[in-house]
Amino acid sequence: MRVEIWADIACPWCYVGKARFAKGLAGFAHRDEVEVVYRSFELDPHSAKGVTAPVLDMLAQKYGRTLDEARDMEEHVAGSARAEGLDYRVDGRDHGNTFDIHRLLHLAAARGRQEELLDRVYRANFAEERSVFDPEVLVALAVEAGLEEAEARTVLADDSAYADQVRADEREAAELGANAVPFFVFDRRYGISGGQPAEVFAQALEQAWAGREPAPEPPAADACTPDGACAVPQA
Repeated sequence: MRVEIWADIACPWCYVGKARFAKGLAGFAHRDEVEVVYRSFELDPHSAKGVTAPVLDMLAQKYGRTLDEARDMEEHVAGSARAEGLDYRVDGRDHGNTFDIHRLLHLAAARGRQEELLDRVYRANFAEERSVFDPEVLVALAVEAGLEEAEARTVLADDSAYADQVRADEREAAELGANAVPFFVFDRRYGISGGQPAEVFAQALEQAWAGREPAPEPPAADACTPDGACAVPQA
């Protein structure tokens, strides 16, 4: 069985949702027969390459909030992440264009190291003081994930490398009706949007495996949309 996950590394609920899905998968009797494939989705595809801004500044500007209010919004997400055993830095993170990161993740997929790189990029972006929008940091993360340094540098230097694969993922997301991430598709039978609880993922795996009709759609869960909203509470 195949589970496809559309996500963007800039999306905090994708970071949290990945951990929750892993917990649901861990209790699934047929987990060794599940292939997990990560697909590309850019939340901010029109942002300029090489231009970054502090996440708190971006949130304050986008929502018309003060920096303290933006920090409170991030603390809400941080609490959910920490409840899943994930580290999460509220201050000191950057926001920028993720296209090159997605291209490098496709290289990692071709070399059988996609999840290893994804985990390192998520951790660097949300938990460590390392900007994933710095090409040198990306190269270092690729090497840590088991990729060849020279090959990673070659891909990052060539804007066309794996670009078609990223765009194909994004077109497919649109065709499937994915308008928020994370978006999970179970054996092409049905999809689930948002960082749902682990129990919802466990149920979805069971139903997809059995080939049953899907259960009633789960309630809305925390997710990120291309307008930059990440299901933060309203004041």
